[in-house]
Order: sequence, then structure tokens, then C-alpha cells
Amino acid sequence: MAELSEQEQVRREKLIALHKLGINPYPATLYPVDTNSKSIKEDFSEGKTVTIAGRLMSRRIQGKASFAELQDSEGRIQVYFNRDQICPDQDKTLYNEVYKKLLDIGDIIGIEGNLFTTQVGEKTVMVKSFTVLNKTLRPLPLPKTDAEGNVYDEFNDPEQRYRQRYVDLIVNPKVKDTFVKRTKITNSIRDFFNEKGYLEVETPVLQPIPGGAAARPFVTHHNALNIPLYLRIANELYLKRLIVGGFDGVYEFSKDFRNEGMDRTHNPEFTVMELYVAYKDYFWMMETTEALLEKVTLDTHGTTKVTVGDHKIDFKAPYPRISILDAIQTYTGFDVADMDENQLRETAKKLGIEVDDTMGEGKLIDEIFGEKCEHNFVQPTFITDYPKSMSPLTKEHRDNPKLTERFELIVNGKELANAYSELNDPIDQRERFEAQLALSEKGDDEAMFIDQDFLRALEYGMPPTSGIGIGIDRLVMLMTNNSSIQEVLLFPQMKPEQKAIPLTEEEKLILELLKKESPTLLYNLKKQSGLSNKKWDKTIKALTKNKLAKVIKDDQGLWLGLPN
Repeated sequence: MAELSEQEQVRREKLIALHKLGINPYPATLYPVDTNSKSIKEDFSEGKTVTIAGRLMSRRIQGKASFAELQDSEGRIQVYFNRDQICPDQDKTLYNEVYKKLLDIGDIIGIEGNLFTTQVGEKTVMVKSFTVLNKTLRPLPLPKTDAEGNVYDEFNDPEQRYRQRYVDLIVNPKVKDTFVKRTKITNSIRDFFNEKGYLEVETPVLQPIPGGAAARPFVTHHNALNIPLYLRIANELYLKRLIVGGFDGVYEFSKDFRNEGMDRTHNPEFTVMELYVAYKDYFWMMETTEALLEKVTLDTHGTTKVTVGDHKIDFKAPYPRISILDAIQTYTGFDVADMDENQLRETAKKLGIEVDDTMGEGKLIDEIFGEKCEHNFVQPTFITDYPKSMSPLTKEHRDNPKLTERFELIVNGKELANAYSELNDPIDQRERFEAQLALSEKGDDEAMFIDQDFLRALEYGMPPTSGIGIGIDRLVMLMTNNSSIQEVLLFPQMKPEQKAIPLTEEEKLILELLKKESPTLLYNLKKQSGLSNKKWDKTIKALTKNKLAKVIKDDQGLWLGLPN
């Protein structure tokens, strides 16, 4: 167990003191909460009796009276502790000992009391009795404000906030609003589809073949069946099997997993909403997407306009439509429509885009668009009519056999949705899968697998169908003006927490010196430290072994610096 801080030790001593007074700091019985801070303020009635519970977040003790703040799921309310109200008899232990000495900021308590208004007009609960519901053992990282209004000790380091989201939600109230809005957004989408009679379904997360997208999967092993299984990269092929089975419209909010890099817009686990509707095409899906996003924006903000960074984005329909080939020509000057793989590779190189021999035509076009065009589309824009090699699950374009009936919705320079007129020709689909297999054999680890069962399903007949996938995390980022996907995930994926290495006083001294100047010549650093030869050697060896510092050699001599 890690060494306890002074405050943690004190809190444990208070815990023991509570037990000695016969108070169980972790009671099992139900606490009869009948209201919350928001309801109290909205439906305030002088003298009304209430029972609330929450965290003690601040207090001002003035002898036999104290004002405090209680925080619950809806916000904060002022509470007033008066010794003689709480302890009307001779025994004042509950106030003098329990409240004043044994409670701490962050402790969870229940309060029964009456509502009143202070002389300055603050809606307040007069405490008649209180119950300890949870004695917290760690202090909350609460910000402090000095006399000049400067704020210190805010809990705002991103890594800490994401690792300890439970603390983030307590001390940064605005964070909770993001996740409340996230639920509003998904509920709005559900309402839109349910009104149209579409069925929400669930499909397998563990799949024998990771189909429905071009991506690198996570692989695991099922011991009983002795087979590899994959965490799904998409749920498309299963939902289309349901269209084959006779459903007219199905949708799913799915957790998908892709074994790819992480950045501000990518997490290995993410949420996608996929919808498939029979007897429709991609033109119908564009209009439906416009109507859906209009509704979501209005439900979330009361307007179709949303502030995202420096931009004001308007989700009011209709949205511009531009083909991907026209977009590339507009923003690069190159007409790639009739280029073969080698020509595309050379064009990409001319544009300064990194490419390799595993990339086929589709991926090369995708890279050119992503690097040189995508960021230009800030307002919602449909990018349409992708080449066939980029879209192995999409129906051939009705006017141009080299293209497909596909669109991506780009907002704020990022893909938000991907949609097709779904390919329902089983012979054409088999040929497309075989082309993907050839890419896989070339070394493309994101190429699609051949799903024989899905091909068999198509042979039984799938009606003309349109489908779409909308990235829910990215949608929430837009709707809440967050530039990082980690801000809209309650528990984003993180590297394992580094175990703190205990340092000697000598090691601490050297690191403090390096913080002032890194790197520093070893000779000068040794002089500054004042350490003996023996302690110096031992200290430097320990720091370099634990990768807390590194030795650098150049023409001037040996230096010690902090790791990059």
C-alpha cells in the first residue's frame, strides 16, 4: 500500500473516532431523500420540511453556527448548522465533535431540515438533524481563490481528469453537463427513428470475421470453441442480414473497436449508430440525415446553430453536395478520376503525402482527400460518389460504373457519417471481397475479410437498401464544443499508470537542479550538488537506471538531462 499523506492519516483517525462514538460512517440502511438542490430552488416554500443528501463542499464555522454547501447530482444548496437546533438537549456532541471536528470536505451526509431565506436572500436549509453516510478517506482537489481573485490548485490536468473521472465530475461541474447532453443527443436520435417505426436491435460484439469496414481489429481466442474471435470493427453486415430477414428498418448504437492509433479524434473503443432501411437509396439517406441532425441540434441547443471552436456551424438543411473527385481537383489541382494506382501514388508523393506499396487505388485517393481536402469543409457537406475501389460494400453508381453511391458527411473538417446505397448483388459483392483479399495479400492489414455467410445471405435476396453509420463521439464533440474525444468519453483509454519511484534526497536534489537547466554539464552539476564522489556515483546510476535522467555526450563533454 502506498504511503499515506498527512491528510489521509488524519481522516483515518477521524474514522476511528466516529466508530468510538457509536456512529457507523458507512450505514447500510436506506436514506429517505425526497428532493434535490435544483427542486428546492425551483419550488421553494418557506418553512417546508425536506430531506436531502450530498457531499459537504465548503463550510464556514463560527462557534455554535455554521454555513455550509451541500452538492448533489443537480448542483449545490446552502445549509445552515446551528448547534442548539441540532442538539436541543444538554449533549452537544453531534455538533461540537462530529460536525466541527470529525467531518471533512467531501464527506457524504444526509440532512433533514426546513427551508428558509437568509437576510441576503439565499435559499437555505436549516439543519434539524444530519446523518453521516460516507466518511471519505482522500481529500478532494478543490481550487482555492486568493484575495486578488487568482485561482490555484484547479483539477485541470487532462491525464489526471481522465484517469480519475469520478473526481473530475465532483469538482468540475461543467464536465457533467457534457455527459448529460450526450444522453440527450442519443435519446433524440432514438426518438427520431422510433417515430418512423425502425427497430433498435443488438448484434454480436465478438465476431468470427471482423466485417463491415476497413480497419485493423482486436483479436482474442475462444477456448471452448478453440477459434479466434474479433472485437467488431462495425456491425454493418449483421444489420444487413436482418434486412434480408424481412425487417424494413433496423438501427443499433454499437460499441466498435479498432486497433489503431489514438489521438484527439480517435479512441480504440468508440460508439457508432448504424441505420439500415429497405427500399431506399443514398439520396433519401442524405435528406434523412439532414432532418435528423436538425432535430438533434434543436433538441440539444434550441437552435440549429452550434459554436465549435472559432466557427459557428449551422445544421439547418440542406447541406452542399460535392463529389470526392471534384473536391480533390478543386483543392489540389489534380484530376485523379482516370489515374491508375501508380499515377495516384506519384500524385500523392508530389503533394507531399506519405504512401507505401501496400496502398491500393482506394486508399491512395482516401489519403489525398484526407490530407489535402477534408479540413476545408467546416459547414456540413456531403462528399459523394466515391470510386469503387474505396467502397467494397457499396452499390455501383447508376450513371458511372467506376464510382459508387456513397457519401460521407464532413463537419468541421472531420468525417461525421458514412452512408451507402447498399450493394445487394451477391456476385458483384463476392468480386469486391476478392479484390480486398488481394490487397490483404499485398500487406494491407486494414483490408476486409471475405464473409462467406454474409454472401450466402445476399444470395437469398436483400431488397434495395440504404445504410448509414454516424460517429456518436464525434457528434457529441460538435454539440458540446469539445475538440478532444477524451472529453466526451466518461472513461477514455489510457496508458497504464506509472508507478511512482521512491527517490532519495540526493536524487530529488539532482532532479530539481535539472528542472532549472537541462541538460547540464556533469562537472558543473556535481559542483552544484555538493555530493561526495560515492553519493554522486550512486545517485547518477539510480537516475539513469530508472530512466529519470539520461547522459548525453558531445564535443563539449558529458551532460545530464531530463528524458524527452
